[in-house]
Amino acid sequence: MSTDATTTTGSDQPLEERVNNRSQRPSSEAFKTFMASSWAPDTSELPGADGVAPYAAARRAAVSARFPGERLVIPAGPLKVRSNDTDYRFRPHSGFAHLTGLGLDHEPDAVLVMEPTDEGAGDNGSNHNATLYFSPMAGRDTEEFYSNARTGEFWIGPRPTLGLLQARLGLPTADLTQLEVAITKNAGVVELGGMRVRLLRDVDMNCDALVDTSRINTGVDLEVSDSLDGELTEALSEIRLVKDAWEIDEMKKSVAATINGFHDVVRSLDRALTHPRGERVVEGAFFARAREEGNDLGYDTIAASGNNATVLHWINNNGTVNDGELLLLDAGVEAESLYTADVTRTLPVNGTYTDVQRKIYQAVLDAADAAFAVAKPGTKFRDLHGAAIKVLAENLDAWGLLPVSLEEALSPEGQQHRRWMPHGTSHHLGLDVHDCAQAKAELYLDGVLEEGMVFTIEPGLYFKNEDLAVPEEYRGIGVRIEDDVLITADGCVNLSAALPRTPEAVEAWMAEIRNS
Repeated sequence: MSTDATTTTGSDQPLEERVNNRSQRPSSEAFKTFMASSWAPDTSELPGADGVAPYAAARRAAVSARFPGERLVIPAGPLKVRSNDTDYRFRPHSGFAHLTGLGLDHEPDAVLVMEPTDEGAGDNGSNHNATLYFSPMAGRDTEEFYSNARTGEFWIGPRPTLGLLQARLGLPTADLTQLEVAITKNAGVVELGGMRVRLLRDVDMNCDALVDTSRINTGVDLEVSDSLDGELTEALSEIRLVKDAWEIDEMKKSVAATINGFHDVVRSLDRALTHPRGERVVEGAFFARAREEGNDLGYDTIAASGNNATVLHWINNNGTVNDGELLLLDAGVEAESLYTADVTRTLPVNGTYTDVQRKIYQAVLDAADAAFAVAKPGTKFRDLHGAAIKVLAENLDAWGLLPVSLEEALSPEGQQHRRWMPHGTSHHLGLDVHDCAQAKAELYLDGVLEEGMVFTIEPGLYFKNEDLAVPEEYRGIGVRIEDDVLITADGCVNLSAALPRTPEAVEAWMAEIRNS
């Protein structure tokens, strides 16, 4: 890849500068003068507001209502180094993305600051005025334009101006150089007339240091403040438990792209069968679709064939794909808005389930359907798992695998059936594949399902090769079926229903693709 440049300065050159020794950019004044000249002016007009703008404003108002009179600081986060001086593709913290509406790789180091106002006098009738702080594009008359490989337009392409993002988001913007004052002005002990500052911690070390230094200098108790910061993190998770209409549309896009990726995987199976890393062939086929239709993968793809399917988070994907085995594919496309799908199907590699595979698959499908049957407003979230796991336990009992009675196994003191499904049946889904993870248990696990919630239903059974508690014919078989579910006013909708679920439908779908 291309390289940025400075010249070497000898053996006393600072370590941080040595990464540029490979580069050979001219440093003459003549070069600098010429580089700053003869560039066409930007004559583009400012765009209208993005469709997400009013939804993001409503989300900020929801957070504002929980923390009146307090300054809220929500960083996007910085770039993260992958290797030496190359970075991972940037992805902002989900809390920041939710409150601003910014997806893709916009503006590392940006920070949203919500400044308290009189009750109801803020943005959208809220208690705060929000400002987005970031580093705008440097002019082409500056050295940054061509010399900075992280931020220069010559290297990474155009970056938004303050006016551009303000127009798109309906959100006031300011230069990042003003951030320190915005965060620290009149901050201090509330009882002494200071402003309380709450921070989304562990996202941007510079913001953490800035806020902590301000707290130390003004006598604010750091331990108490950490607890208060935790309440902000918690709140940013909890307001995502119910999705708005814009979010639901984005989820539908990511699910549709994911289903297309599953089609691509079936087309890749003949090649996967002949490759020493057949699982990588499968992984690559899905990844191509994720980048073609979306922003990226929502999480590392699980492409697990044979006994690898019994490893719950198998992401090495370096195994073979063999005739007669099952392929467990757990994958999701992340849309450009950063909302991700999370879908699993367990496919017969040769297109036909064996009798034992079909029996196990049907048991998992019946468990999933049992969870669907109770997925409606008013049901507790934990009841989804209870409905699914009961069906699995009944099947394990019928097959003679339980070492105790069904009643004992299902009791809190038993749970022997969980040997073959140790994970939960559902998790919330959205900007994070395991969304809303910092929400309080009483709102998540013990929460009541509401219209607009989106989550997975994903029971499974996993019989490892080395599991001597099951007959040999079961060993090396792992099955999971996972769908993405939207709670509606009178029940639920399976957002991923277009992807076949029954064994007969899966076989017919695979045959149609491979014969086309």
